[in-house]
Order: sequence, then structure tokens, then C-alpha cells
Amino acid sequence: MNIFKKIFSFFVSISLVLFFTLPIQSKVVGDTIVLGAAVSLTGKYSTNGEHTKNGYNMAVQRINDMGGVTVGGKSYKLDIIYYDDESDSGRAAQLAERLIKQDGVQFMLGPYSSGLTKAMAPVTEENQIPMVEANGASRSLFTKGYKYLFAVLSAANQYLEVAIDLAVEKNGGNPVNIAMAFEQDAFSQDVRIGVVEAAERTGSTITIDDKLPKELNDMAATLAKVKATKPDVLVVSGHSKGALTAIRQIAEMKVDVPMLAMTHCDASKLAKQHGKNAEYALCAAQWHKTLSYSDSFFGDGQQFDKEFTDLYGYAPPYQAAESAAALLVYKAAFEQADSFDKEKVRDALAQTDMQTFYGNIKF
Repeated sequence: MNIFKKIFSFFVSISLVLFFTLPIQSKVVGDTIVLGAAVSLTGKYSTNGEHTKNGYNMAVQRINDMGGVTVGGKSYKLDIIYYDDESDSGRAAQLAERLIKQDGVQFMLGPYSSGLTKAMAPVTEENQIPMVEANGASRSLFTKGYKYLFAVLSAANQYLEVAIDLAVEKNGGNPVNIAMAFEQDAFSQDVRIGVVEAAERTGSTITIDDKLPKELNDMAATLAKVKATKPDVLVVSGHSKGALTAIRQIAEMKVDVPMLAMTHCDASKLAKQHGKNAEYALCAAQWHKTLSYSDSFFGDGQQFDKEFTDLYGYAPPYQAAESAAALLVYKAAFEQADSFDKEKVRDALAQTDMQTFYGNIKF
């Protein structure tokens, strides 16, 4: 690997679990606005589920500490009911129903992953419940005409297409040969679409197009083909487990490829887990602490990074940052609507145009 000497990040534009039993159709209890969330606390997405929950909780704490949400001249605190979706789409849909029908939640936060967001979105849409989500990037989520789904992040097809453009640029503007391996979940398949479109646009050739299993512990077969065919670029998307497996086995098998582009480097703590072996990866990210955006709640990205690290003991991956931003969007929408009527809040969400430490958010 001779193009990059460190991980680069590029960008596409307390710990508190609360369980409540609330009256059906409740939306505000006393001076508290109750939001609902099904998050992966166990199962394959549990690492990123933790990042999501920590981002939500940090933002709730900060908003509450700074006076809460003002509606009708009165100040309200935020709270979240959490359930564990077990990284299972069927369970996520069931929990969305439970939060709405049994717990009376009328304002939802999204789960981690495109697949689980896809499972919950039809439920929230059918019940006309606004959901602000931060971790479902599949573009198919945004082509169904949903009126109650709002996402603070960029679509997945944008994640790694820039890597192909960069490889072509580094190759003197000439087309490149691309090997790619993707998990079969909604997010990874949308990332794949972006890479395919970039290959077509640049006249590049896809020489390997492998499918990765759900429980990704071994990608030696793919890497053996890469070693034999010597492509210019290897692209991998298999969530955190895929990133860790790829780096480990690339080192073990002594695979030498000019460019390695992956997703989930931050979430998997790739550099910490694999040290120098991770120093030749180009990694997609929705956010980085060095970006210049700022807000009145967290300051800039550097300040958010410091406060998150102090609170949770590790640097925030972008999943935590975008999750925190979702709460800032909800606060602004409640105050813009000056109401807890879910239709008025939904309409206020649709008019969102704000800057946060995470970036500019406009729906």
C-alpha cells in the first residue's frame, strides 16, 4: 500500500437507559417531553448501538442543563425510553409498535443501521409519528415518499464514490481496476451502488464483486483473489466487524493493494485495534472533529470530542456525533412549532435549516 501513510477521513456533506410505563397517547409527562428509541444494545450492531445511545444521552443532558425546551413559555426537559432491538429488524418493528401503542410515544428517534430504520419507518409512518434518525443512510429510505422520516446524515451511496474519483486522479486521470466486497445489508448495498456508479462514470473496471456474509469472521477467499489479480483499489463495507476483519487478514495474508477504502473505521476503533496495520486505509465518515461547524450547545467539533471523551472514555465516532445532532433538531422543531401537536412538530421538522457542531442540517 503506497498511496496513503495514515488513515484519512473524508466527509459526505449520563450513559443513561430509562424505562418508563406511560399512559397510552401520552406525549408530555409533567414537565418532561418523552422520546422513544429502539437501539441495538446486544447483537451484531451493539457497538454502534452504544455509540448511538451515548450520542442521544449526551445531547439530552446538555439540552436539559441549558434550560431544556421552551414551548408555550414553559421549559420542558427531555427524556428517552430505550428498548433493545437486539440488532434484529423484526424486533425493531415490534418495539416501534410498542413505543407508540403501549408507551404512548409520539416522537421517535431512529435506531442504528439502515436495515433497522427500514423496519421501523413503515410503523412510524402508518401511525403518523415523526422520527428523526441519524444512522440509517440507505438512499432507499428517502425514495418512498415518507412524510414523517427525517435524517440528519448523508445517503450511503455517497460514502465511497469519492475514493474511486481519488484513485483515478492518483492514476493520472486514467481508469482503475476495482475489487470490492460488500455485506448484503441495505446500507452496504447502497454504498456498493455509489462505487458502481463511480466506476461507470470514470470508465473504471470492477474486477471482483464479492458478497460478504452477515457474520463476517473470514474474508480470506476475497483477499486471495485480490492478491492474485492486483487491483488498484479494494473497497470493503461490512460494518465494524468487516473493517476489523479486513485489516487483520490483509496483514496476515500480506495483501498489497495501492488503495484500501472502507466504511466504519471510526466505529470499529480501527487504529486502536490494529495500529500500524490500519495506516493505509481511506475511511468514509459523516463527521470529524476538525470540521469548522459550531453551535451554542457543544461549541465546535473539538469541544464535542473532548466532552464526549471525558464522559464516556473514548473519542466519539461519527455515529455518536450525528445522534447528538438529532436531539438538537428535535429541540429546534419543538420550539419552532411552539406545540406538542405531532403534526405541527412534523411541519416544523420539515422546515429545519440550522447549523450544528455536526454540520448544516436542512430538510
